Amino acid sequence: MTTTRATTAAGEWSVTTARRMMLVLTVVLLLPSTAYSILGYSRSLGGLTHPAVVLPLVALIGALHVRHALAAGGGRRPAGWPLTFAVLVLAACVPLTWLGPNWASLQSFVIASALMLLRGRVALAAAGVPVVATYVGILFGETLVHWKIVLPIAWALGLVFGGLSLYGSARAVRIAEQLEAARAELAAAAVGRERLRLSRDLHDVLGQSLSAVSLKGDLALALLRRDPAAARAEIVSLTAVADDARQAMQAVTRAEHTVSFAAELATAVALLRDAGISTTTGVDRAELAPAVDRLLAWAVREGATNVLRHSRARTCSIDCRGDGPTVRLTITNDGAGEPGATGTGLAGLASRARELGGTTSGSHTGDTFRLVLEAPAAPGDGRAR
Repeated sequence: MTTTRATTAAGEWSVTTARRMMLVLTVVLLLPSTAYSILGYSRSLGGLTHPAVVLPLVALIGALHVRHALAAGGGRRPAGWPLTFAVLVLAACVPLTWLGPNWASLQSFVIASALMLLRGRVALAAAGVPVVATYVGILFGETLVHWKIVLPIAWALGLVFGGLSLYGSARAVRIAEQLEAARAELAAAAVGRERLRLSRDLHDVLGQSLSAVSLKGDLALALLRRDPAAARAEIVSLTAVADDARQAMQAVTRAEHTVSFAAELATAVALLRDAGISTTTGVDRAELAPAVDRLLAWAVREGATNVLRHSRARTCSIDCRGDGPTVRLTITNDGAGEPGATGTGLAGLASRARELGGTTSGSHTGDTFRLVLEAPAAPGDGRAR
């Protein structure tokens, strides 16, 4: 649930939203020069201001900027960018010779593209050229004396602000794309963790339950002729085990299944003794952290299941000891077969132990198999369920 909320919050800032904002800002910064040039806001230099000339140039500048910005948003430079950057510079700068101040604000697009396409000091130098040129042009141009200080600074700040705004909008697209990629990775990781949890829990829950069903079924068949009443009792018990397994499976799918060491230990001892296996237990640690208690419960369940399914045991011992900051669980049985490949159950148990900073190991000595689990008595978190 935590992952879902985090990815939902990240999704509030989408790539589509960032791109729309970038397009809106582009249009907004194109409008002043377009209007000034067509309406002739400043006629100090005279010249051509017909819409048929102004609009295609403005559209070209906007289209080239959007092409550069979308590529920069993806962390790359577009194909043929040196040519498109050169065309953008010409379209933004050459008309200054006849449109003058009316066209000057479009140099913000040169600044933005320079920052997006060029690298390092070259980018800063190229972005600074329009600012310096505009400042010098106004400072030494035909401007009233009392505007000689204020106007150049205002124009320079305006160009810088416009260029950085356009560059920032492209960066916003890139950040949004990175957030979307991270969100997808988080979702995939969450799905993977949930699949692992379901696989591991279903294996551990159903493994022992099915072994108990098989054991009780065989016992009922053996008792059917010589002791029908006892056979009937085993069948009733078998039905109860199957019903418990069904409820446990439903709880697992809803992530509501819980286990306890004491309950699993009692169940394991009962099953092993029903199978004719002499079982002894020894527990000298009464207090266990909840996460460690659950880990030991899964370990007892998996160990008992392995004894029932993979051995011809006559004896089994389950021993849990506390050694200072460490808890050690040892399950030992005889009648073990030849060592084989580690099954998914032991792999799942090892995964549970690692989540708490613990370890598991299994060893064969003759026909004796020993499963050992060690875990911190007070783990840093309680993720193992």
